Amino acid sequence: MHALLLIPAMLLDGWLGEPRWLWDRWPHPAVLMGRAVAVLDARLNTGPNRKARGVAAVVLLVAGAGALGAALAALPFGWLFEIAGAAILMAQRSLADHVKAVGDALRLSLADGRRMVARIVGRDTGSMDPPAVTRAAIESAAENLSDGVVAPAFWFLIGGLPGILIYKAVNTADSMIGHRTPRHEQFGWAAARLDDVLNLIPARLTAVLVALAGWRPDAAPVVLRDAPRHRSPNAGWPEAAVAVVLGVAVSGPRSYHGVMTDQPFVHPEGRRDVGPADVDAAVRLLWRVWGLMLALVAVIALVAAG
Repeated sequence: MHALLLIPAMLLDGWLGEPRWLWDRWPHPAVLMGRAVAVLDARLNTGPNRKARGVAAVVLLVAGAGALGAALAALPFGWLFEIAGAAILMAQRSLADHVKAVGDALRLSLADGRRMVARIVGRDTGSMDPPAVTRAAIESAAENLSDGVVAPAFWFLIGGLPGILIYKAVNTADSMIGHRTPRHEQFGWAAARLDDVLNLIPARLTAVLVALAGWRPDAAPVVLRDAPRHRSPNAGWPEAAVAVVLGVAVSGPRSYHGVMTDQPFVHPEGRRDVGPADVDAAVRLLWRVWGLMLALVAVIALVAAG
């Protein structure tokens, strides 16, 4: 049943993305989730036992998201809420559009490229050269393909609307409080660890889908070699697969808050003199993966129905 509902949801997301005429008038569910996380952070992230308080915050988020999803799915015509919810909570079209905008801007000027890539990455962009802007866009495409498309679809297949809402709530919490800062080192621990667990299978599934969509079955040795070198236990898998398919090197040194970090390259044997054409290739790969995913979901729906 969930696979059958996921097909129109994916098509809606691929067609409409995040229409501004709607979300300029109403808060996006991700915005509402962010507000809930901010309230929990303000109320609970004080005093002693902050790790335990962070665990309690995540339990509240998961319980609330799951209950809301179950309640909506149980309404008359609940299947419409499930389709709409899945379409809203996936990000294929918006991801492709944002990544494409970086390549288009970089063709105009380096300053435009830096400005556009700053919208999709958290690192310092002010001193980036064109290859660094390009690598940042490709890395964002790979990581968000997993977090914003494959993982939400995976958890919708597993748990319907409650499943995808729980995933997005945890992912939002991780992005807001799952950082090793003095304020969130303890309080955000549970959100970060649960997000790692929920992305464990989807990240590796994304790498497989990327390799298949790019017809690079030989990508496995590089992915298995380089993915564990990444600072994240999950992000290295899709990044390594995308790097192999595109024939480029990604990751490497970058600056956060004025501090340069010497991180290793993923697929270091790939090209490093990259530019807008490689961003375009990454966008085309995003859509090929999306098409392959849609076909696989259709097969799952047929098998389940038969």
